[in-house]
Parts: sequence; C-alpha cells; structure tokens
Amino acid sequence: MKRNPAIHGLFCLTCLMLAPHIGVAQSLHATSEQLRRGEYLATFGGCNDCHTPKIMTARGPELDTSKLLSGHTAASSPPSIPSGVLGVTSWGAIATSDLTAWAGPWGISFAANLTPDKTTGLGKWTSQDFIKTMRTGKHLGVGRALLPPMPWRDVGALKDEDLKALFAYLKSIKPIANQVPAPVAPEPR
Repeated sequence: MKRNPAIHGLFCLTCLMLAPHIGVAQSLHATSEQLRRGEYLATFGGCNDCHTPKIMTARGPELDTSKLLSGHTAASSPPSIPSGVLGVTSWGAIATSDLTAWAGPWGISFAANLTPDKTTGLGKWTSQDFIKTMRTGKHLGVGRALLPPMPWRDVGALKDEDLKALFAYLKSIKPIANQVPAPVAPEPR
C-alpha cells in the first residue's frame, strides 16, 4: 500500500503539537507493555516517596498528584536545619515534611524533577544518559554525585530493559517546569 505523504505529514505535525501535553514524542518508541513495566518499577521502587511533593492530611503526607515526580518544589525553601545536624554523623538524616528535601552529613539534597520537562527535568536526556547515571551514581554519568537518600545502586542493579522501561515511563508523564535547587554543601567541621 502506498503511503500518502500529505496524510503522513499531517499525522506527524499533530503528534508534534500534542507531544508537550501527552508525552507522545518522548514515548513514541515505547510499547504499552514497556510503559506499564516502567510505571510498575517506579511504583515498587518508591520514586514518588521522594520525587512527588506531598500534601499534609490527617493521615499524614499524601502525594500531590498534580505535581507527579516533579521533585522538590522550587518555590519552597527547606526549614532551617537544627544546629550541627549537617556535620553530625550519629544521625543519618532528617527530611522536610513532604519528604522532598533531606539533610545529613552530606549537606542538603533535593529530590530531582523526573518529568520530561526539557528545561528543568529529564526532557533532554536519553535512555543511555539515564542508565549511565543510575549505574555510576553521577549526574549524566560524569557530573556531581547523586546524594542520599537516592538509592542509585539499587536502581542501577536493574537490567538494561528495566531501566529503559522506567525511563520510558518517566518520559511519558506530564512535563512540569520546576527548577529544583542545587544541593547545599555540609557545614565545615
């Protein structure tokens, strides 16, 4: 069957126009099975626990699903850290009430924006960038170290096909512009 170039062009243009809203461009090559697997891994792995802001309820913190996996909210600053916590090694960590910022001997770390936003999230990343980051514990495989509580060693132990599925899922969710603050170095000893 001969392909009609006008229809094909119209289809491609429609996909490009819709892509920012529904993740079509990011997940064009992902199968529905791969996306389901990625969502399963993100859920089982607890990605939302740190990377989705929370709303405080009578039952404790609940996920703010309007900000799914968008990381620590840029507009909120963490509360002041009790004196000495950042230099003390007898306590492992303390966290903000929405669990998107953590402080400990490493300083203060903020949960990254895992949405496919091209400026503040993973929008420009490739699956290889993601795999390299998870395997090395370094941003894009060569940058700054991923900080606690990010379990990059556990995520990095997944098979390539699972990491690709997880990344495909992350690329398929709604992009959210949210510039997460840079980590804060620990107090000098």
